[in-house]
Amino acid sequence: MFSETRRLSSPTGVLLAYHHAATTAPPKAIIIICHGLTEHSGRYEDFARGMASLGYHVYAHDHRGHGRTSSPDRPLGRFALKNGPDKVIDDVLAMRELAVTDHPNLPVILFGHSLGGVIALNTAIAKPDGFAAVAIWNSRFNTGLPGRFARAVLAVERMLKGSDVPSAILPRATFHAWNNQIPGHKGDHDWLSSDPEVGRRFADDPLCGFDVSVSMWDDVFELTERPFRNSAISALSKALPINLVGGRQDPATHGGRDVEWLARRLSSSGFSRVTCQIYPDMRHETLQEVGREAAMGEFADWCEAAVKRRLQPSG
Repeated sequence: MFSETRRLSSPTGVLLAYHHAATTAPPKAIIIICHGLTEHSGRYEDFARGMASLGYHVYAHDHRGHGRTSSPDRPLGRFALKNGPDKVIDDVLAMRELAVTDHPNLPVILFGHSLGGVIALNTAIAKPDGFAAVAIWNSRFNTGLPGRFARAVLAVERMLKGSDVPSAILPRATFHAWNNQIPGHKGDHDWLSSDPEVGRRFADDPLCGFDVSVSMWDDVFELTERPFRNSAISALSKALPINLVGGRQDPATHGGRDVEWLARRLSSSGFSRVTCQIYPDMRHETLQEVGREAAMGEFADWCEAAVKRRLQPSG
C-alpha cells in the first residue's frame, strides 16, 4: 500500500482520501485513477509507481462510500443520501483540479477500472475539455435486459427494506455468479485474477468486499446507462483517444465481449481513436493478473502516443 494517505476537501462535502505518486523524470502528463466497486485506491500502488517512473504524475483517490474517504452522508457502501452519481463525478473533477493546480500545463489522462471505467467515461462527458485521453478497463456498459431486471429488483428491495441497507439479491447475481463461473474455484474472489494470492489479499482486506447498499447499486446502474442516454456521449470530441482493455476469462464482462461491445458502440458513434485489447488468459483485474507487466507496458505506449497526438486533428 502507499506509505502516505493525503486528504482533499471536495466541493461535494466529502473528505477524499487520496495518494500521489510523483514522477522524478521529465513530466509528460497527469494520470488520475478511478478504482472499482468495493475496493480502494491503495490497491493501485504498483501501477501508479510504475507510471510515475515513466514520467507521469499519478493521483488515485477513494470514491465516496469506499476506502478511507469520509463524509456524513456516505458510510461504507453508499455514495450519498441523494445525487450519488453526480457527486462521485464531481469528486473526480475535484481531484483533477488539485492535480492541474499542482502540475500546470500538463495534459490529464483519466484511467478507470471496472466501475471506475464507468465513472471515468461519465466524468469525461461532464468536462469534455478536461482530459487528453480516457482509459476504460474491464468495464461493462452493455447491461440490456439484465440491467432493467436488476433495477426492477432494486426497486422492490427499496420498497420493502429501504435504500440504505445492503442488497440481498444483487451480490448473488453478480459477484457470486461470476465466481461460480471460474472452473475449480476455491475462494470467493477467484473471478478477479488467475493469481490465487490476489483473491486472498482481497478477502483479507477490511476495505474490500463490503456490502453494497441498494442505493449504491442503483447509482451504479445509473452511471452505467447515462453515457448512451440522450446521446450524452456526443459531448466528447470524436478525436479523443480512448483505450479499452478486457480479459477473455472475465465473467463480469462476458469474457470481454462487453468491452468489445463498447468499442463497436464508440466507433459507430464516430470516435476515431478507440483501441481495444482483450487479453486471452486474463480475468477481471488486469492490473492484478499474471502477465500484468505486459499490459502496463502497452498502456504506457498508448499514453505516450495519446499525449503526443492530443493536438493533432483526427485522420
